[in-house]
Amino acid sequence: MSGHFPKHGLTSDTENLSPFSVTEARFEERKGTLPERHRLSCHATLLNDVVIDVPPESQVHRQIIRKETEHRDIRLNTATRLHYVEVESASLEDIRGEAQLLLDALKRDWELENLRIEANVLPRLQKALIEGKQAVTVAVYNAQDVIAIWPGLFESPRGVAIDVGSTTVAAHLCDLGNGEVLGTASVMNPQIRFGEDLMSRVSYIMMHPEGAGEMTAVIRRALNDLFVELSEGVAGDLEDILEITLVANPIMHHIFLGIDPVNLGGAPFALTTTEALELRAKDLDINIHPGGRVYVLPCIAGHVGADSAGVILAEHPEQDAEMTLVIDVGTNAEIVLGNKDRMLVCSTPTGPAFEGAQISSGQRATFGAIERVRIDRETLEPRFKVIGSDLWSNEPGFEQAIGTIGVTGICGSGIIEAVAEMFLAGIVSTDGVVNGDLESQNSRIFASDRTWSYKLHSATAEGQSDISVTQNDIRQIQLAKAALYAGVKLLQDHMGTQQIDRIRLAGAFGSHISLSHAMVLGLIPDCPLENVSAAGNAAGMGARIALLDRDSRGHIEKIVRWAERIETAVEDKFQDYFVDAMAFPHKSDPFTHLFGEIPPPVVRTQQSAAGNTRRRRGRARS
Repeated sequence: MSGHFPKHGLTSDTENLSPFSVTEARFEERKGTLPERHRLSCHATLLNDVVIDVPPESQVHRQIIRKETEHRDIRLNTATRLHYVEVESASLEDIRGEAQLLLDALKRDWELENLRIEANVLPRLQKALIEGKQAVTVAVYNAQDVIAIWPGLFESPRGVAIDVGSTTVAAHLCDLGNGEVLGTASVMNPQIRFGEDLMSRVSYIMMHPEGAGEMTAVIRRALNDLFVELSEGVAGDLEDILEITLVANPIMHHIFLGIDPVNLGGAPFALTTTEALELRAKDLDINIHPGGRVYVLPCIAGHVGADSAGVILAEHPEQDAEMTLVIDVGTNAEIVLGNKDRMLVCSTPTGPAFEGAQISSGQRATFGAIERVRIDRETLEPRFKVIGSDLWSNEPGFEQAIGTIGVTGICGSGIIEAVAEMFLAGIVSTDGVVNGDLESQNSRIFASDRTWSYKLHSATAEGQSDISVTQNDIRQIQLAKAALYAGVKLLQDHMGTQQIDRIRLAGAFGSHISLSHAMVLGLIPDCPLENVSAAGNAAGMGARIALLDRDSRGHIEKIVRWAERIETAVEDKFQDYFVDAMAFPHKSDPFTHLFGEIPPPVVRTQQSAAGNTRRRRGRARS
């Protein structure tokens, strides 16, 4: 990978690798040409700084992608339906062609009129009639288009609901006949190699004219790979897949469609299209049935995309009298506030800190990552869990349980709990400063880069590093959570209410963080904890609903037009709300519900802080 990587403090260039070796050339002769920018690691020598992207198939411990689908009753009313007919044989006395005979049979048996036969069906028609002895099954899309044909009786129509996130991509294979979820597959979004977050990918496209095409190609290739995986999982065929529904944030939406997303990088954040789209899969290089269709849910605003439409479709806040707050947390947070009378939506740039990025020991959720943290309020000693083991670090057998995976870093849910526990234990003040006075009392607090850090885990094996939470890590969490909270405050202002009856956290992050710790930090406003819950992969669920119930498509298109968009980037109050929300949990908002249910944080006297930290705070107030 080429480019500058500030987190690692290096500039990477492919020229910093040794030249293509004789062994690699022989490998290509035997196995075929290596993909572009791929090298064999066992025969490439590092000559200088290089950032390496290890493809998933070569990883020992892959990222844990948590976008499972949940069970839900969905009205089955698909856009693509199968119809079995017995077609009259052609004869000398009847001048009708076989296509017309098929259409007449569909009208006779199913009362389907004015149908159009797709071009891909015509070359298959005669063969299907012969093999089926004049009995065939056809797929009709939206009661208008005959898109597929099989000889005899065919009963395995498939559809796929897709959620294209900036970090992960999830696909759910469904039986269009009964609505059953047959399989789920997911993968890291391969566009990550072009940038961790959305704006860095837009910047890449700005600097590399071919960048948009590259990103479109890799995401479509990733989807096609998922379709192969899903089809093989049910011993099916790619051509069994007749329909796809897709949700994505605006930039992923545009890139998937082959639209340059650069205009979304700055005001007025203009979308090329906000409408729902019905497209032919073959026009998007999607390898399913040649007549297959793709339905893309509508976008709402410049940074509130089809994924938010999916969340609304799944959570339906417009049907309730309660004031409901729905937050889909990712590198951007999409926020919905509303009830049956009114709905407001916005997006705020939280960045990738909640996913472990921009954190000193941060990593994605995979084996060895710390995902749960507790800190004793008196001794300040931590205990934690890592992905891959159910044991806490202070329980017997923990070291043996993690022997093959180790403790490798801290993921998003882990850093949230770590910082919240540090705040509750009095290690971190309400303004986010680590209390350096505790260094003399506890060796876990130590000076680092003119600030203070907290040691969460001491490395015990050669080659491993200590895992600490630094002052800068806390700042990254403050910046992310303040952006989210400021967005909520803006929506409350425009709604004219401070009351929130129910909070739903959507997305993989929302499903796996501790909701109480999220509230301790002020990621979400105060609310009775029993009214705060995880919504799972709501965007993916919305895609599933749109796949299985075609009436839901018209419904969400109507709701999207009704919802009011708030653009945080041009709101005067956003900065003030952002600054106040930097505090834990907030500078002025009371959290009476929260601290009525959990003990308030320990208050410790702080005589001094690292000099550089104090000076920076002084400048911030001036």
